[in-house]
Amino acid sequence: MSSVSSSHRLSIKEKLGYACGDVASNFYWRVFDVFLFIFYTDVFGLPPAVVGTMMLVTRIIDAFSDPLMGAIADRTTTRFGKFRPYLIWGIIPIAAAGVLTFTVPDLSDNGKVIWAYATYIFMMLAYTFINVPYGALLGVITADAKERTSLTSFRFIGAFSGGSLVAYITPELVSVFGQGNEQAGWQLTMALYGVIAGILFITTFLATKERISPPKNQQTSVAQDIKDLGQNKPWLVLFILALVIMMTISLRASTGTFYFKYFVERPDLIGSFSMTYLIALAIGAASTPVMMRYFDKKTLLLLLMSLVGVLSIAFYFIDKNQIELMFVTQALIGFFLGPKSPLVFSMYADTADYSQWRTGRRATAMVFSAAAFSQKLGGALAGAMIGYLLASMGYVANQAQTAQSNQGIVLLMTIIPGVFAVIAVAIISFYPLSDERVAQLQQEIFDQDDDNSQGGAVHG
Repeated sequence: MSSVSSSHRLSIKEKLGYACGDVASNFYWRVFDVFLFIFYTDVFGLPPAVVGTMMLVTRIIDAFSDPLMGAIADRTTTRFGKFRPYLIWGIIPIAAAGVLTFTVPDLSDNGKVIWAYATYIFMMLAYTFINVPYGALLGVITADAKERTSLTSFRFIGAFSGGSLVAYITPELVSVFGQGNEQAGWQLTMALYGVIAGILFITTFLATKERISPPKNQQTSVAQDIKDLGQNKPWLVLFILALVIMMTISLRASTGTFYFKYFVERPDLIGSFSMTYLIALAIGAASTPVMMRYFDKKTLLLLLMSLVGVLSIAFYFIDKNQIELMFVTQALIGFFLGPKSPLVFSMYADTADYSQWRTGRRATAMVFSAAAFSQKLGGALAGAMIGYLLASMGYVANQAQTAQSNQGIVLLMTIIPGVFAVIAVAIISFYPLSDERVAQLQQEIFDQDDDNSQGGAVHG
């Protein structure tokens, strides 16, 4: 069947099992988001402009791998489903890549740059190999809109809870394992994370079931899948939106370590500041179903991103000694950003339904992988912006910063991501699918399945 009855309800066990996959992913993604830039500048020893360029180049290369991985996953057929097997196949590559990326080789400056490029590309490709199918799994576990939003909320509660743990304990683990040797500390920490993530991915594999398949006998080319995406207006809006929101998130997350180390001069607070933010994200994600009782997805997203924009800009005016106010404001930003991921990823699943309704073809992994493409591109642009702005402001690693350099750090933490949040508000207004419209087209797909074994009808 290409669809399932909307009355199907998922068990708590399956929702928790699915969430374990994003807990696992955050042993890598959160490390990239919070620590990777400062690792490259302050431990690995690369200039910030070099790091910015590397992040832009490598993530653009990796971003183009996402649609390819989506096409491969959509065309995979096993007795375990299309997407679940990758949760097993991808464990060893991602664990190995994590250790190698955080290894500092005894090479020349040019050799270290080559090593950084090669291992970071390997890391992101390994992440794509396991995470694109994991993301696509959301679209085939259930077709029920409320269950999708609930499942996505569980996913991101897991993501933000795992991310909170990673953000808080990573500096401590590096210190304990390294015993004064940061380079060794990072290697051993990432080796531990690889083991934990592997166990969690296996848990997701065992706990979930794929219930939705493409229309029978569907045979389409990758070019057709990409063409369908290009004609899917709701997906195009979400693609641009995800890129802009990811710039907001990545700018604040990556700059936060610099902000507390150099501007506030309290590096001891980096872990607790990041954990506060991620706990607030988890609470916000958990609150999504409650919020949706009063607002539809589009209206709620408009309201939340408006608040994020206002608070991010307001953060600029907080004095460096007002630590408590920093934490409170950061927690509020996290709470308002928390529902963003459950909402947007649930909306991506809706756009897969829309595409099937419109064309009679379904390419779930392509929809989600191309979404990952936009997020990675947003992260790449944010990384490049951080690197170039810090370099232009005279940043020097592990030294007291000039007033100009500190100003650049503060802008990257406050005003600049706030402006991107405001831009996101404008983009959301163009999203055309209401919750009622999604329910209507899902019912039409389901009705068509009853009448036609070839799957959904084509609509203009």
